[in-house]
Amino acid sequence: MSLNSVLVHGKTRRVGGVIRVAIMTAMELIAWLMDFVLHIDRHIGAFVSDHGAWVYALLFAIVFVETGLVIMPFLPGDSLLFVTGALCGAGHMSLPVALVVLFVAAVTGDQLNYHIGHRVGDQVWHWQGRWFNRQAFEQAHRFYQRHGGMTIILARFMPFIRTFAPFVAGVARMDWATFTFYNFIGALIWVGGLGLAGYWFGNLEWVQRHLSKIIWALIIIPGVIAIFGAWRARQSDTKPSA
Repeated sequence: MSLNSVLVHGKTRRVGGVIRVAIMTAMELIAWLMDFVLHIDRHIGAFVSDHGAWVYALLFAIVFVETGLVIMPFLPGDSLLFVTGALCGAGHMSLPVALVVLFVAAVTGDQLNYHIGHRVGDQVWHWQGRWFNRQAFEQAHRFYQRHGGMTIILARFMPFIRTFAPFVAGVARMDWATFTFYNFIGALIWVGGLGLAGYWFGNLEWVQRHLSKIIWALIIIPGVIAIFGAWRARQSDTKPSA
């Protein structure tokens, strides 16, 4: 074997090794995210035990990033609010502080997302890449065309569409004052509704026994509703006019 062949073979092995490490790292990250989402009660509870009041900063960061950046729609939203309310009901956190922190995070996250969409404008239709979920964007766009400003409120309870709705509103040049009004109302209903539901019901024995199933339901049911709504909107768009 020539020296050149040895060098090429060695380089190929190194590249292959880097790719394998990258794939393993990505799989470990996905596994960790799945575990975090499905057992968020344990992770947040452990964080409270280890870091105390810093948990409010963590809650703010998760909700702000999920609602503020279109590349992070997979972060927990509904389940996080419910579990936070349950932890408050168990005396591990302050309910008023948690609700205020989550409300501010939800509002400011959507505001950031709106302004990003407003700045990007029609350029978004040319975006490509693994970090941009075009299908979720188009679903949110059809949902926005169908429901207008109410999308900002309704989308709060729909994974993925929740992240893209304010971005779409910015792209569509929705009036900022109107968007802000719907943003405040939507955040108030979303944070208050799910947070208080967790506070009142999250520590009941039946709920604790079936918490993992409830978390799955909070993820799957709104997602199915969002997909069905997008499908109906697409059917309406493709239906020939009389």
